[in-house]
Amino acid sequence: MSVNYYFISDLHIGGDEALGVCDYEAELIEFLRNLAAQPEDVELLIVGDIFGMWEFTNITGPQKMHALMQQFPNIFAAFREAGEKIKITMLPGNHDYEIACFPEFVDLLKAYNINLEQTPATSRHLAGKRIWIEHGNQYDAYNHMPDFGNPYAEPVGYFITSGMVSAAGRHSQYGRYNWLKDIQSVYPTEQVPHWVVSNYFYHEMSSWLRWLFLPFLLLSGLTTFVLVGAALEWLGVTQTNIFLHNGLFTALGFLGNLVQIVLIINAIVFVVLGALFVPLSFILRDIKETLKRFRLVLPADDLNREKERSYLDAAQAVFADDPDTVIFIYGHTHVPSLRRFDNRVVINTGSWLKRLERVPIRFGYLPDIYVPSYFLDYVKISEADGKIVIECRQVDKAQPQELNLLQRLLVSRKPRHLQDPIPERTLIEV
Repeated sequence: MSVNYYFISDLHIGGDEALGVCDYEAELIEFLRNLAAQPEDVELLIVGDIFGMWEFTNITGPQKMHALMQQFPNIFAAFREAGEKIKITMLPGNHDYEIACFPEFVDLLKAYNINLEQTPATSRHLAGKRIWIEHGNQYDAYNHMPDFGNPYAEPVGYFITSGMVSAAGRHSQYGRYNWLKDIQSVYPTEQVPHWVVSNYFYHEMSSWLRWLFLPFLLLSGLTTFVLVGAALEWLGVTQTNIFLHNGLFTALGFLGNLVQIVLIINAIVFVVLGALFVPLSFILRDIKETLKRFRLVLPADDLNREKERSYLDAAQAVFADDPDTVIFIYGHTHVPSLRRFDNRVVINTGSWLKRLERVPIRFGYLPDIYVPSYFLDYVKISEADGKIVIECRQVDKAQPQELNLLQRLLVSRKPRHLQDPIPERTLIEV
């Protein structure tokens, strides 16, 4: 009987303070129990970053595993119970790179029926073909381990994570809303400044200040019409500013007068800012185009495709080196995908972390809203009728209800899971 392989990655369990909570603990435990109840032969492969070890800042080495066991005893108990029925294999990622560096981790995890492979990549065979499996951080310049297995070979990404993500975990609880801990869910990381501004405005700004600015920001989109109306009046085309003085505002009475005042103030601000910044805008635009030309600044979608390209190139190199390898599996980027190249497939296993989709506001100049959602992805690969069957599935989880009233009123659409939907079932001829 052939083995049914299941793949998950990038759970990022554990860390300092607020990071010591797993939002999908119940779903993970149920997932393990369901796998253990399968009648067929099953192996679960965890493709790196199951633990957030970089997010611990005051302890080192195997002490981090003991801290994780204390934080999540139910999860480790579920691994031990499931591991009595199925095989569980774990690969190191970058956030839990320490498990590749100390031999003690092998025995610590073995006690919970988890087989740790302290290598950057591994493989499995199915239907006479080979499946290549690795976390993928070795193709990321910021998270590449130049001397794999050396605990002191820490890439730039380590210092960013330990300095920024762990600090967010320690300070998140002090906010009006516990949002800062979700910084590791912001992807690509270039969006972090926009995400911070959004959360400051919608969560941390004083309520009276937010509601004071809100009418001006909401109506700012109409300011252009007011300026056009003023220009038409100045040129003598119209006798009055038709966009400012009209029957609608008159009918609204006091409310109409308030809207007129807001629009007039906005118009004055626009004129002042225009006089100050229009000359500079040409220089800033030229600088931005220069940065794009050097590929230092890219739109989010282009940036994602640029990053994915390195993994697709790595997969092609593996396919060229071994013609029997038909599947390349990786994680790391948190963006699930399935790319097919003739009879070969490249799969990204996604992440169980909360996802944040940046949704723009349709009108006004308010900060974009980051809509949270969960998509607990896993991949099953099996053999049936002489073919390799790839199934991309999700564990059910209730979606978070974290947007406040203002955000719910302003958000223009529900979050999209993926721009390129993944087929639920893919067949590879062997």
